[in-house]
Amino acid sequence: LGVRQGRSLPRLILFGDPEKGPVARVMEDFSEFFKGRAEVIAVCHIARCTPEVLRDCDFAVVLGGDGTIISAAKALSEAEVPVVGVNLGKLGFLAEFSVSEFKQMYDDIVSGKAPVEGRMMLGCQVSEGAHEGREKFRAKAVNDVFVAAGPPFRVIELKIGVDGQQVASCVTDGLIVSTPTGSTAYNLSAGGPILDGSMEAMVITPICPHSLSFRPIVIDASSVVEISFLRINEGTTVSIDGQTSSGLAIHDVVRIARDRSSFLVVNNPVRTRWDTL
Repeated sequence: LGVRQGRSLPRLILFGDPEKGPVARVMEDFSEFFKGRAEVIAVCHIARCTPEVLRDCDFAVVLGGDGTIISAAKALSEAEVPVVGVNLGKLGFLAEFSVSEFKQMYDDIVSGKAPVEGRMMLGCQVSEGAHEGREKFRAKAVNDVFVAAGPPFRVIELKIGVDGQQVASCVTDGLIVSTPTGSTAYNLSAGGPILDGSMEAMVITPICPHSLSFRPIVIDASSVVEISFLRINEGTTVSIDGQTSSGLAIHDVVRIARDRSSFLVVNNPVRTRWDTL
């Protein structure tokens, strides 16, 4: 991937929240840097960018931490736009470039010499009842879909099925279904395994289960996970990447499967995934 044929300069879109710390300063610095090197077709917050603009650019340069990139990922995956993450936050599993590294490797990035990796995403659907009832909620996840017990913070009891077969029942504080990208996020904190980001798999990880036998499970990416409930709280929710959520009722079913779209990330060629880890 690189500059599209017929273009003398790459077309870039620059994402960031100028109200966050150094982002405004870096945006101003990059505006100078891109003169004569790129055509910047938009400088905006992801929520204000139209699909038409996204489809017309070669790369998206996202300024911030991994949370900023995750916010942008859903729209960028639909437009199949590769993301260059410039890390101005604390975590850099997706935002792999520092400001200086981005400038040093800019020519390799836009010429297509820097590796571009496709990361799988998850689709989550919440329906009323077990037999494809009314859809209540739908969303896409880069990192994870998780069920949280919520207030009044009693343990909940849920059932987990994979491809129509029951896997386990669990009394727990919640459950995480993670992508390989998200394996280093909530899944890692909950004791789940770290997966290589390029893998095609899902991880099912219980959150503080009241059990000695239920451990994290890695399943094939083509699987469909179903979560149903035997006991929940008033505030039990399903959350997507920790950014959007929906309340759950006792008869709801949460279905999680691989999404048809992938999230394209430009990797830093001088930093291995193990360096980042």
